[in-house]
Amino acid sequence: MTVQSPSSPLHPASTVTSSPGTAFREPAADGFILGGFTWRHAEPDPARPVVIINAATSVRCRHYSRFADYLFSHGLDVITYDYRGIGESRPASMRKLKASWSDWGSLDFEAMLQRAQRECPGQPIDVVGHSFGGCAAGLGASGQLIRRVVTVGAQFAYWRDYAPASRWRMLGKWHVVMPLLTAIYGYFPGKRLGWLEDTPAGVVRDWATPTAHYQRRPSGRHLARRDPALPFARVKAQLLAISISDDPYGTVPAIERLLGYFTASQRSHWRIEPEDIGEREVGHFAFFRSHYQDRLWPIALAWLQHAALPSDTPGRLISGSR
Repeated sequence: MTVQSPSSPLHPASTVTSSPGTAFREPAADGFILGGFTWRHAEPDPARPVVIINAATSVRCRHYSRFADYLFSHGLDVITYDYRGIGESRPASMRKLKASWSDWGSLDFEAMLQRAQRECPGQPIDVVGHSFGGCAAGLGASGQLIRRVVTVGAQFAYWRDYAPASRWRMLGKWHVVMPLLTAIYGYFPGKRLGWLEDTPAGVVRDWATPTAHYQRRPSGRHLARRDPALPFARVKAQLLAISISDDPYGTVPAIERLLGYFTASQRSHWRIEPEDIGEREVGHFAFFRSHYQDRLWPIALAWLQHAALPSDTPGRLISGSR
């Protein structure tokens, strides 16, 4: 990974204000209608990247709106969207919805790649993926279109990779209670529990399956039957994986496990301690809160703009080259 001088935008002066973006509806290849938002500049520019933001499992795309505003204020076009079953893409009945992690990647994220190519012709396509959203970035059939990727806490929930201090509690919550309630209700009623958005049963099955290999998850097996190499190998992007040391999901083994699937990409793993940015804790979800616009968001922006980090970037390199 190249390290730039502090003159790159690690300390932007602009202040982010919240705007909702422009709503859109987009059909996936199977006809399912997805909802999302775009931030587009009025004047076309073939050098301007368009950034697709892939959400974490069962987190609404609105969670990333301020971050999308931030990228837009720095000259990028942005697309946010909800996977089928979530937020803007929720159907009338969750019990009847057949949706898996692989559907979220191979159908929903793929639809956004196609939309970006159609709506922003000639512009570079970049991706920001949070948690499972980083995995989804490798599941689209058109992965070769992606120029750069930034992931945050990205992994696919292998329970042995959870942080030791939290592992047994998380195992009980996500691998026992969540599938049990899903069997009762026909979907996971996460919203009423205050855990997640309501989640399709197929996604729960993928998450809860205790295997270290994505191709052995239920929907991963389906992908592997069609393509034993899985679509990850089509992505030839410059990829930066950001992890936070107090994230119980995004441990070093978990991040490295997912990175191992992006075999054709230039990969770097950058790990940050909360103390590096003057905090006691950050965790799995806080990166995209506006509280961190001056301390964490510029790291993602620098990579999207230059595929490089300033020399004063907080944190340290775990893997990859300088």
